[in-house]
Amino acid sequence: MKKENIPNLLTLIRIAMIPIFILILSLPNRSDLHWIAALIFAVASFTDYLDGYLARKWQVVSNFGKFADPMADKLLVMSAFILLVGLGFVPAWIAALIVCRELAVTGLRLLLVEQGGTVLAAAMPGKIKTFSQMFAIIFYLFHFTLLADITLYIALFFTLYSGYDYFKGASFLFKDTFQ
Repeated sequence: MKKENIPNLLTLIRIAMIPIFILILSLPNRSDLHWIAALIFAVASFTDYLDGYLARKWQVVSNFGKFADPMADKLLVMSAFILLVGLGFVPAWIAALIVCRELAVTGLRLLLVEQGGTVLAAAMPGKIKTFSQMFAIIFYLFHFTLLADITLYIALFFTLYSGYDYFKGASFLFKDTFQ
């Protein structure tokens, strides 16, 4: 395999881990398996870091990677938050805000590309959002509830702030909306 394909392979591995993660967390009355789900989620999260690192290091960018990498991240995180609501770990309103922000920013990214080919790169608040969301999920699955709750509220703040920041930066797209 050519090294140029390794970041895309890591993304595919992350996508393949999502149904396994969902299955394990969906087993009824099996909280003893949450640590396995946490490990799967942690490995999947690490592949997100690793595929981005390798793509930058080797300067390999593909249309598949531009599409699949952020989609895999969103599918993984949104699935986890939905399942954590079902398990009673995360309030539904927080998960709803996180899912809504993810969908809104994804729509914004599509609009930016359609309007001029602009790719909306992840800014620091978005990176903090992703990092804190992933750690909150892992902490919940390991039953580190206090640490998970604190991290969740940090994630919520950066989820909302980064969403605002992205829309503020792309406000030119909507300048004629209310004229």
